[in-house]
Amino acid sequence: MRKILLIGTGGTIACGHSDDGLKPLLTPEQLLSYVQDSKEFCETDTIQLMNLDSTNIEPKHWLAMAACIEAHYDEYDGFVICHGTDTMAFTAAALSFLYFHFPKTRPAALSYLIQHSPKPIVITGAQHPIDLEDTDARVNLMDSLRFAASEKAHDVCVVFDGKIIAGTRAKKEHSKSYNAFASVNYPYLGMISDGRVILYFEEPKEMGPVQFYHDMTASVGLVKLVPSMPADILDYVAGRCDAVIIEAYGVGGLPVYEHGSFFDVVHKWTREGKVFVMATQVAREGSNLAVYEVGKKVKEEAGVMEAYDMTLEAVLTKLMWILPQTKDAGQVKRLLGQCINRDILWTRK
Repeated sequence: MRKILLIGTGGTIACGHSDDGLKPLLTPEQLLSYVQDSKEFCETDTIQLMNLDSTNIEPKHWLAMAACIEAHYDEYDGFVICHGTDTMAFTAAALSFLYFHFPKTRPAALSYLIQHSPKPIVITGAQHPIDLEDTDARVNLMDSLRFAASEKAHDVCVVFDGKIIAGTRAKKEHSKSYNAFASVNYPYLGMISDGRVILYFEEPKEMGPVQFYHDMTASVGLVKLVPSMPADILDYVAGRCDAVIIEAYGVGGLPVYEHGSFFDVVHKWTREGKVFVMATQVAREGSNLAVYEVGKKVKEEAGVMEAYDMTLEAVLTKLMWILPQTKDAGQVKRLLGQCINRDILWTRK
């Protein structure tokens, strides 16, 4: 029987009622008591790592989760993290970059090329607390334990509402409904139905040592463009961060207004060594700065990089992982375009 470690971090799944509203109160042992039938297919131990509303999650918590898994990696066949839904997609993406699996044919120096972790790290949660009669929590937790105990499971994934989603492709699209998460710009990896794990396509497990990373930076800003936004806002954020993601319209580009130049702001800060990445406010299909003049100029003349088909959560956490390794623009661009746990399908020069 496969051994699973259930890691509690809080979230709605573990919430109870208080005078101030719902707050995480339940331990992972208590959560496990609601899915007694899981004993039929796995042996589960528990750890209470933290008990937070996921609104309060930040990089130090991602590092703590990775450290917990690293400390217990050899003891278990898989890991399930119970987490709040609001920042679950950020956590899933971040953990995808914090540990990778090394194929035997790759030297350790090329760790950023790693594709898969041979053991599954499954992240789940719920839209309603587990102790309610009407809840998705018990199904989500049972499905996650079942998937983590599957011999074919590997890598960082989100399991929610019966769907298996690559950790770098999950996005919360519904704030209340049980089908809260979607896989963006990438197929679902599979489903759990009637107690069976069904994978839509199977990838080989390349055996080898797992590499854990121990550093992330919080010095990544996000500016979402709105009509008539002053360029001073971008200038302010760029002055306080090592990298800035610009969430632009459509396939990407910077507006040209009479009252301040976004291009001048970007050009000034890229010469100072700051990194700018253009993403899109449109959830599906991604960016392409080569299409319009407003995008082509900033890419060719100001050195703006692109998110392409990556989710915003993946771009943000990937930059947080890259920047402690290098701030060289060429190296940042190369690492940003390197596929890790299915995070990017294509790039353009």
